[in-house]
Amino acid sequence: MAKRGPYEKGEAKRKEILQAALEIFAAEGYRGTSLRKVAAKCNLSLPGLMHYFDSKEDLLTQVLRMRDETAGLRHEQRTSPESYREIIREGANTPGLVELFVSMAAAASDPGHPAHSHFADRYPVMRERVAAFLRHRMDEGAVRQDIPPERLAALLIAVVDGIQLQWLVDRTVDMQQPVDDALALLAPVESGT
Repeated sequence: MAKRGPYEKGEAKRKEILQAALEIFAAEGYRGTSLRKVAAKCNLSLPGLMHYFDSKEDLLTQVLRMRDETAGLRHEQRTSPESYREIIREGANTPGLVELFVSMAAAASDPGHPAHSHFADRYPVMRERVAAFLRHRMDEGAVRQDIPPERLAALLIAVVDGIQLQWLVDRTVDMQQPVDDALALLAPVESGT
């Protein structure tokens, strides 16, 4: 049964707000964007905007969820290194979302922070997706098999998250090269005869 009335309108407005925030943070940065700008884009006052969220941190967490969901749909089948490179390029083209991700990931270490459950749920899913990608690459003979794919997945995610932090401090850092280097290190060692 379709939802009707105020609830449906409220959900539509909430999605509009999240989409506007995602676009503004991507274009203008996390640090330089005020929620007033997001509110104005949605024809709301700041208190009107906050009516749809428990707190500013809740809104920012929901923006990250939306970012992850839309990226997941765009990259549903990650079967090649190129699909991961594309995700990294998207990050380089949306530095405000990288800033938001890194800031919220750090804040999420506090179990009371609204982003805590998002990251607690996100990392196991990401590790499994990357492990599945690595299993596929192992089956192709492109990745060494002496380290379990689950451990390699944690390592690759650590490389990606770490290089994003370095890139935020120094935009000359190439975010893609360390991932390519990590994948090269995971290639099977050719045995000499």
